[in-house]
Amino acid sequence: MVGGNMSLQLSKGEEEVADLFWDIGLKKNTARVLVLMIRGDELTSREMERVCDLRQPEVSIALTDLQKRKWIRVVRHIMENKGRPVKIFQLIHSLDDILDELKNAIVGDYEEKVKEIEKVRELLRVKVAE
Repeated sequence: MVGGNMSLQLSKGEEEVADLFWDIGLKKNTARVLVLMIRGDELTSREMERVCDLRQPEVSIALTDLQKRKWIRVVRHIMENKGRPVKIFQLIHSLDDILDELKNAIVGDYEEKVKEIEKVRELLRVKVAE
């Protein structure tokens, strides 16, 4: 956005998508910020606070989470009056890439759990046979 024309809140559909991301395993506030970033706008954290109805520390934690996942990056800085420059954030992965990454993590976890269950089964069989 950064001075552009953006809806000042998440739509009902976007709220639903954020809830699904939360169900999948993202933190609630990270999911809300991600859904906003999917719009494709370049955003400041202050804009995210307003649209997502979150406080500054909540947005900051969500941005850190998204940056650790390498899904967003700071694309530039702007000066607002005096003081520190304001960071502008942008999504750097496609929605499909993000969904694939989440899916692969879940499938990997699932397969690992299945292996652990089978290991327990084997250990118990050996124990019973002794």
